[in-house]
Amino acid sequence: MAQTEKYKKISISLTGKMLESIRARTKNGDYSSTSEVIRQALRVFDRSEEEYQLKLNALRNRLEHAANSGTVTMDEAFDSVEELHNEYMSRQSNENL
Repeated sequence: MAQTEKYKKISISLTGKMLESIRARTKNGDYSSTSEVIRQALRVFDRSEEEYQLKLNALRNRLEHAANSGTVTMDEAFDSVEELHNEYMSRQSNENL
């Protein structure tokens, strides 16, 4: 976010559990304000949405390629699914470190 951009106040409704989560993060010092927690959550959400769109586009491209290239064997299909699964699991384990 550009430093010259001014923040605007909004009002949001959260569940009790969500509010507790925010307060816990500010209380333990991870964030200095509830606004920082929300801004970080939005950054993570934006990144997740961007990754989702990239995956969706890649899947569409693969489907289009498969439709235009003729028959795909079951082994090729399973190899592709296994590769995607392994990539996903690798990213998940790296995020949990």
